[in-house]
Amino acid sequence: MLEKLRSEVLEANLYLATEGLALFTFGNASGISREEGLVVIKPSGVPYETMTPEDLVVVNLEGRTVEGSLRPSSDLATHLILYRAFAEIGGVAHTHSHAATSWAQARKPIPCFGTTHADYFNGPVPVTKPLTPAEIKNDYEANTGHAIVRAFKKLNPLETPGVLVSGHAPFCWGRTPAAAVHIAVVLEEIAAMALDTISINPRAHALERPLHAKHFYRKHGTTAYYGQKK
Repeated sequence: MLEKLRSEVLEANLYLATEGLALFTFGNASGISREEGLVVIKPSGVPYETMTPEDLVVVNLEGRTVEGSLRPSSDLATHLILYRAFAEIGGVAHTHSHAATSWAQARKPIPCFGTTHADYFNGPVPVTKPLTPAEIKNDYEANTGHAIVRAFKKLNPLETPGVLVSGHAPFCWGRTPAAAVHIAVVLEEIAAMALDTISINPRAHALERPLHAKHFYRKHGTTAYYGQKK
């Protein structure tokens, strides 16, 4: 079932590991078949180096396992809420990468200090509000997803393709599992550069909006002209 999507999701998960964004069994990636209403996700606690396509778990949008003998990622509920809320996305990646997680633990959004950030995020990388004790005690993973969705009440998820979960770590997404992992790699670089920027100049300010918009929209949207015609 969903052999092509399984292959894409496996490759996305392995890429998280090879890029150093997921130590041991940290992190996970998933993909959705909108036509089938099914999600393929990494199994919980399985090392990346031994994972096969058959190990991946197929679930429906209610979280019921449709195919697979292993338990799905413990973050499954978060992924499912993102898929239900953001209809345009086709893949989700969650990491505990060092720099981005440091910003999440500091509970601070990442300002756009330069054009590398502006190429991918049309604004700062947002951070969610902390969960309440009741939200943590009951349905923690689902409430993590709800916190992300609340943070995007006024944001376009395709123009801001990632978030920092307060006290936790980043979640990223894209139109495919590969695109979600690409954003996770970029986010880690952006987070590291932002840390270096404020260590060099604690008074550094965000990039001027005209330059920020120029860089974002030359790569995204109907007026994009970066790269080759498809």
